[in-house]
Parts: sequence; structure tokens; C-alpha cells
Amino acid sequence: MLLESETLVYDNDSQTVTAVGGVQIDYAGNRLVAQRVEYDRKTQRLVASGDVEIINSDGTKINSEHIDITDDFADGFVNALRVETVDKTYFAAESAERMGGVLTTFHNGVYTACEPCEDKPDKPAIWRVKSQKIIWNSQKKTIRFQNSNFEFFGMPIAYLPVFEIADPTVKRKSGFLFPSISYKSDLGVGVGIPYYLALSPTYDLTVKGNYYSKQGFLGEAEWRQRFNNGQYNLKIAGIRQQDPGAFDANTENSGPDDKPNRFRGMMGTEGQFAINSRWDFGWNILLQTDKNFSRTYGIDGFEEYVHRSEVYLTGLNDRNYFDLRGMKFQIQEDILESNDNGRSEKQPWVLPSFDYAYIPDTPLAGGQLSFNVNARALHRSRFDGSYLRDSNTNAIIREPITNDPIYQRVRGIDGNSGRLTAEAEWKRSFVTDGGMVFTPLLAFQADGSYLNASSESLAAIDNMARNSGTTADMRSSFFRGMATLGLEWRWPILFSATGSSHVLEPMAQLFLRPNESYVGGLAVPNEDAQSFVFDASTLFERDKFSGYDRIEGGTRANVGFRYVSSYDNGWTTNAMFGQSYHLNGENSFAAPDLVNVGANSGLETDRSDYVGLVGLSSPNGISASLSGRFDEQTFEVRRSEVKLGYSGSPISLSARYAFIQAQPDYGFTEDRHEVSFGGSAQFAENWRVFGSGTYDLEENVMVRNGIGFGYADECFTYLMTYSQTRDRDDKEVSQSIGFNISFRTLGDFGSATSNFIQ
Repeated sequence: MLLESETLVYDNDSQTVTAVGGVQIDYAGNRLVAQRVEYDRKTQRLVASGDVEIINSDGTKINSEHIDITDDFADGFVNALRVETVDKTYFAAESAERMGGVLTTFHNGVYTACEPCEDKPDKPAIWRVKSQKIIWNSQKKTIRFQNSNFEFFGMPIAYLPVFEIADPTVKRKSGFLFPSISYKSDLGVGVGIPYYLALSPTYDLTVKGNYYSKQGFLGEAEWRQRFNNGQYNLKIAGIRQQDPGAFDANTENSGPDDKPNRFRGMMGTEGQFAINSRWDFGWNILLQTDKNFSRTYGIDGFEEYVHRSEVYLTGLNDRNYFDLRGMKFQIQEDILESNDNGRSEKQPWVLPSFDYAYIPDTPLAGGQLSFNVNARALHRSRFDGSYLRDSNTNAIIREPITNDPIYQRVRGIDGNSGRLTAEAEWKRSFVTDGGMVFTPLLAFQADGSYLNASSESLAAIDNMARNSGTTADMRSSFFRGMATLGLEWRWPILFSATGSSHVLEPMAQLFLRPNESYVGGLAVPNEDAQSFVFDASTLFERDKFSGYDRIEGGTRANVGFRYVSSYDNGWTTNAMFGQSYHLNGENSFAAPDLVNVGANSGLETDRSDYVGLVGLSSPNGISASLSGRFDEQTFEVRRSEVKLGYSGSPISLSARYAFIQAQPDYGFTEDRHEVSFGGSAQFAENWRVFGSGTYDLEENVMVRNGIGFGYADECFTYLMTYSQTRDRDDKEVSQSIGFNISFRTLGDFGSATSNFIQ
């Protein structure tokens, strides 16, 4: 024991030592500070008084005016004390006693995780538990409350005869977690009570019982386990729906009228393991009794609309990248499996998808060489095609003789298909004395594909070919190649003005290529290049198709400019504008394929539509952008997007307007107009309100909207949300209410999720 003080008084008759003035005692990592300490050698007790503070070896602070404690700090008695733990939790009591250095009992005590107000230390905490007796067991890591009242902003709101929580230093301990509560119009009010089992430092189990007023009891269980090189989890859930009729009739949730969907369940697992510093192996797999169960009941981690079940192996080392995975896309939709409008059953198995990329460290002829390899193998058990419909009645158009529907687009072929692609590219930049940058480019791509399609798919493709005035040329296998010779010219020009600097960069590209093979005869299954948007961001791409199944062919030039400016006051602006020209050969975007990916894209003519964007931002949080595609002859708007935003204190706002002109050959027969907005405002330091919405101007329907408010400080958070979603066709409304209350160290109460995007 080390003792320091201004004065020491030894009394040999009574065998006491008294330290007076600035006393500090250190023993085994514990520290005691006081104005006066008397040590009794016979009883081996310390009696401290006057602004006493004890700091235990674990960081816990005890403050009082009088403390009676043993010299090893294990046992003692304190009057009118305050305790602050290392995790910023606080106890106060009229008196307390400590036994064996393990058990501390507070009499007429108060517990909270809210820091006391510096200006008003006597002001009640936001929340606190006032208890006749609080027993803190530092060995079992528990805090037990007896005869307690829970107070909120100084007002008692609940009486708790007895309850127990984990010591704030404990991160994992078995016991009940805070219940959850939710509301959805087709499920009713839901209440869930989870129980957590900390079985080991490396694995645990959580079981949860949920009761929905309309659908009954839903059980959940989740197993988690961690290893030195990774972790995995396994989740199961199930329910026997007591009222399938509460859902829309003849949907996946309700089942067909003659066979209600009562027994529903799922099993999902996720995992990731590091084989070594370069290689990772993992999976994310969902199995369920029907395709919409997890989304309907909001099973955490598996509730997204499109879930991708996959197993993967990835590697990354310097400039090498390897990715191998098997995938199945699961659409969690409410359309019955027997309904041909459903998407989920038409999704393929991808077994496998493979990507490899490599950039050698050593330059070749002074330039950069890169290699890419891609392979995919697909199996689809159900044909995926969209019918040609009458633009006025939306009715399916049928052949007058065969009475078979005419297919407008074939998104997926029933059967097996595969492709292997290898690509190499070399480019080098030269800078002239005048600042011009010339970049020659050489690229070569080779593909090998196979196809084993069902007779239904082949018949549908023949049907589509007749309707589009072309031929069907589906082959069981084919090989193709594409060589590209390119040259890019850029001339960044920097000029300055008072208080600003500007960079204007004219830019032009020329790509010489042969025609794309096998496209005009509808020979290539297009599985990975179906999503195609021509705008300013893709103007200067060498190959504007998004995947490997389609290859841009023919000679093409891209011309435009980029502009960037910055100002001394912190504002910045940027712009881009240009056009693309098909100069020779067959235009890939005018050649039909199975999904008409280039139709109405703005690139199907020799002179493309104009594309451009302009944006600005300020140091005070204001931002805006405008982008669009404009007809190359009339300058009519074909596609546009406007974004406005402000992010600052205490308000943040965002708004977006999007317009896409009808693309009948691409499957969209009507114009699309949509406005979305969102915002939040902070007020009264800890309070905020927020909201968002999306409105379809074409269908005149508010697709989704919501509002919420919340409170947050260092020890308490509260969130309340209300949201609505509407079907674009029948305008049917679905409502959700969510709230969450979180008390630090005690737990959360409310909805598992807020059902609302903030």
C-alpha cells in the first residue's frame, strides 16, 4: 500500500494511523482520495471522510462523504454515495455495503445510463430506475432490482417487482431481450418476445415468439457461430396462418381460393470464411415454403424483394481478381406461381458465374495491358417472355391462324445455355507539348457459346421473328470474335479568372470494328446485357452494352466535352455534353435481339440523341443536377432527371424528378413520370422529424409515402414511423406503423424494423 498525505498522526495506544489533508492511497490498482483517512490496525479498516472518491481497478468510481472499507478494498459500508462505472452507467443510494469484493448492495438506490446534467446536477435523468434494493454481483455480472419504479423524465410510468439485467460490462449474457411490437394491415398487431442464449464465447442462440392478431403465432430461431477465420448463422421461422383470407385473394400470401396457404416457413443461412489473406469463401442461401414468406413477415436479413442465394469463392492479390459463384435469384412477390405474370419461377440457376481480371505490372510497349475472362452457365425451367399487347386495350395480340400469343421480348430461354468470353485490351497515352492527350487502344474479345433450348422456347422465338420481320437463327453452339482499334483525343484547357478556375476538355473517340456477329438473326441469348441506358455517363464507353452477351460492332465516333470549375467561395460546377455517330457497318443498337435492348435507346440511328448533364454544389450543402437525352433532330426530351438537395443543420432536403419517354419496342408502352422527395429537420437539440414519398405522375398515384419523428441522446432513442404503399394499378393501400424505443444498457422495445426508409 502506498499512502500520501500532508500530515500523518500515529497513535500507538489505539493502534491507529490518521492521514489528514490531500490523502491518496494506492493498493493493487485501487485508489482512494479523501481529506481524512483513519486506519485501524486491529480491524484493518479504513474510515475515509471529506470528498471521498474510490477508483477501483476496473475503473469504477465511487463518491461519498464517508466510507468505511477494509484495507484490501474488498468489504465496506458507504453512506450517501454515487457510483460511476467505466461504461458510463451511474448508481446512487442512501447507503451501500460491499462484501467479499464481489457483491455490492445499494439501499434505496437509483440506476441510470444517462450522464448527469453539468448545469443542473439535481435534475432527474431522462430515465432511471428507483429501487428499494439493487444488488450488483460483479462475479456473475448481473444487476438485480427489487421493488422498483421506472421513471421517465422524472415521472414514474411502470412498477417492476423484480427484474435483472446484465452488468454493463457484459456484452453477451443469456436472458430475455426487450419485446418488439409492429403493425401491418394484413398481419395485424404483432408482438415478439426474444430469448437470448449465450452458450459459449463463440456461439449463441436466439429464439423468438411472435404473435400477430390476424395470423397467429410465428416462431423464429437463429444460431450464430464465430471462428478464428470467419462466421456463419442459421435462421429458421414458421407459422400456421389462422386467417389467410386477410390477404388479397388468390395471392401467394393467401393461396388459391380452394387451397388456403396456412403452413409457411423458411430456412436461411449466411457465412463467410477467410481461407487465407487472399481467398474468401462464403454463402447466402434462402429456402422457404413459398416465394413471399420472408418478405411478408419481415424476417431480418432475408426480407428484400430480390434475394440472391449464392455460394462464392473470391480471391484478390495485387492486380489479380478471381470470382466464382453459383446463384439463384428469388423474387419475393405476391403473384401465385401458376400466374404467368410472375417473375420468380422464370429466374435461372446460374451454375456457375466466373470472372477473372489481371493487369500485368510490367508495361507492354509503354502502355497498360489488361485481361478479363467471364463465363456463365444457366439453367431455366420455365420460359420467360413478354407478350405483344394492344396499345389501347392492353390485351394480348394473338395470331389469327394459330391463336398463339405474339412475343415481343424473350427475356429468358427454357433450357440450358453457357458462354465463355476472353478479352484483352492495351492502351497508352501520349501528351503533346500543347497539352493534348492521345490514347491509342487495341482490344480483342472472343466468345464461345452453347444452347440447348426447349421446343416451346424455339417456337416462341420463331413467333417473335415473324412479328419483327426478321429470321430466327438459334444455334446449338457458335463462336465469335471482335477486334477493336481505337483512338481517343482529349485537350484539357485550364483557364483562370478572378476568384475561380475552369477546365474545359473537348474530347473525341474513334473505334474501328467489324460488325457484331449473329445478332440480326436472333441467334444470341441475351441474359446479362438487358439493362441498357444511354446517357452522359456512358457516352465515352468503348462498349456501351452492360454485359458480355452483346458486343458493340461497327465503326463509331463519340464526340463531346467535359467542364469543371471551382470558385474561391467553395462552389463547384461540372458539365458534360455530346453525341455519338455510327459511321460504318451494321449498327448494333438498331439490330434486333431477343429483348430489343437497343430499341428506343437513342443510339439506333446513325446520329445518336444528344446526352448531357450539368451539376453544381456549394460548401453550405446545396447541390443540384440536371441530366437528359434529347432527340437528335427536334431536341425533344427523351429522358431526363432533375435532382435537388440541401444538407445542413438543422435541415436536409432532397427531391428528384425522372421522366422516361415510352419505349414500346423495349416493353414500355407509356411515358413514365415520377417524383420522389425526402427531408428531415433537427429541432430542440435531440429531436428530429423526417418524411419521404414517391408519386407516379402518369398513373396519378402516390406509390409510397411515410413520415416519422425521433429523439436521440447518449442514453435514450425513440423512433416512430408511419408509411403507406399503393398498387399502381388498383390503388390498393397497405399501411405500416413502426416504432422503436432504446434505453442504453436495458435494451430495445418496438418494431424489429421501422418499415420506413429514412
